[in-house]
Amino acid sequence: MNMLTVCALVCTIVALAGSADLPETKAESNETAKTHLVKMSSKCDDGWTQFNGRCFSYVAEPMTWDKAEKNCVSLGGHLASVHNFLEYCRLEKLILITTHDEKETWIGGTDAQEEGHWIWSDGTTFQYNNWCPGEPNNGGGLQHCLQMNYSDGKCWDDLSCYEERPSVCARKM
Repeated sequence: MNMLTVCALVCTIVALAGSADLPETKAESNETAKTHLVKMSSKCDDGWTQFNGRCFSYVAEPMTWDKAEKNCVSLGGHLASVHNFLEYCRLEKLILITTHDEKETWIGGTDAQEEGHWIWSDGTTFQYNNWCPGEPNNGGGLQHCLQMNYSDGKCWDDLSCYEERPSVCARKM
């Protein structure tokens, strides 16, 4: 079984297992909706989704990587860092639920300070990665920022930081 198939299976399982923490429909009873809102508001602000001790928010407006990072900082966080496969699946799920699409999206990885040395904008250690085959390739010597959901593999790609993409912000709870 190839890696893409394994990734798709695990992400599907995570999505199905995690669906219990999302409102089902507008037809939910007011009691259930109120309970859900109370649970969410005690952890993350409205518009933010809690996972693994952090709050995540999808920002639909396309921006350059630098503007997206500044926007996240203004919201009390940074572009999202990803520390394991389950976090990556959760971000994929957040984007899919929010947009009904698998949009290429900025997250907080960059090697702009030193080519080939990837860091997260939030200062956490860059240990996990999900690079697409042949990536990062620093195409044209100008690709220093990390987008997710690239290609059919929905993996990572380095891209020019001046391209505009939606983004995912993250902040501590």
